[in-house]
Amino acid sequence: MSDLKLEPLPPWGSALAGASGAVLANALVYPLDIVKTKLQVQVKKRDGSGEYYEGSFDAIKKIVEDEGIAGLYSGIEGSLLGVASTNFAYFYWYSIVRTLAAKYSGSNQHSTAAELSMGAVAGALAQLFTIPIAVITTRQQTQPKGDKKGILETAKEVIESDDGWSGLWRGLKASLVLVVNPSITYGAYERLRVVIFGGRATLKPWEAFLLGALSKSLATVATQPLIVAKVGLQSRPPPERNGVPFKSFGEVMAYIVEHEGTLGLFKGIGPQIVKGILVQGVLMMAKERVEVLFKVLFAYIKLAKQKRLEKLSRQVKERLRPVAADVAEKAKDGLPLQTR
Repeated sequence: MSDLKLEPLPPWGSALAGASGAVLANALVYPLDIVKTKLQVQVKKRDGSGEYYEGSFDAIKKIVEDEGIAGLYSGIEGSLLGVASTNFAYFYWYSIVRTLAAKYSGSNQHSTAAELSMGAVAGALAQLFTIPIAVITTRQQTQPKGDKKGILETAKEVIESDDGWSGLWRGLKASLVLVVNPSITYGAYERLRVVIFGGRATLKPWEAFLLGALSKSLATVATQPLIVAKVGLQSRPPPERNGVPFKSFGEVMAYIVEHEGTLGLFKGIGPQIVKGILVQGVLMMAKERVEVLFKVLFAYIKLAKQKRLEKLSRQVKERLRPVAADVAEKAKDGLPLQTR
């Protein structure tokens, strides 16, 4: 191990590490994702008819009673595919953007504003390429028990709707706006570090976790109406709209306020915050470990290749040594050379 020289990962290596961490984190908390999605798309009818979840625990109870434990994992295949692709794209583009920025500025050190801007650019690019999977997953998560469909069938349903192929990019504007969520998280983290811990450069693990939890919570509260609106855009329209989809996240929010009041814009915020905190923590921990493993693996492969080349070089030298000796001897005696 002492001979191993760890080098920075290429963009695809960082992307693969990020995707691996994201898949692990989201798989662990997927039931929370189901619950928060169902809470966010439901609209309480004025006459009180129909099924309505009063909260996270009520949603879990009713889902299990109606669909069994499997109901808490409905659409997980598409969700994890979306998580993997989104995070792979994000970390890939983030690595590319950072590399270009370092090449342009001549330094790997960037200001907070620059870091936030690079994160926003990477997030926007990732959304452009991966939002169709998010749309399909949201549809799957909100399908009733007797109408469950696979990824391809759900995609076909979206395409055959009035929106056509563009339906796969429903909620894109809201998704692009929501790239500010990580920016708010990062900014709040640094500000809270100063307010709570006096700006100390080194924090204990529990202190870092506390700041991460608080900053993620603040970012979620600030952007929750947009999160709810995006889910509303990507899911099936409420029965009261007779199949007419929403055209913008502003229309979704207006509809929610009309039927449920302003607090309706924050429905599902409990599981949203818990999920965000857990996913962020597990994702980053897993990503760092996977990156280390990749670095060690790549270094080992490089070292193995180097040693194999050195061994091959020695073998070639050993085989050529008699020939070289013969050449030297013949040259010395002035005799014609003979090839062995």
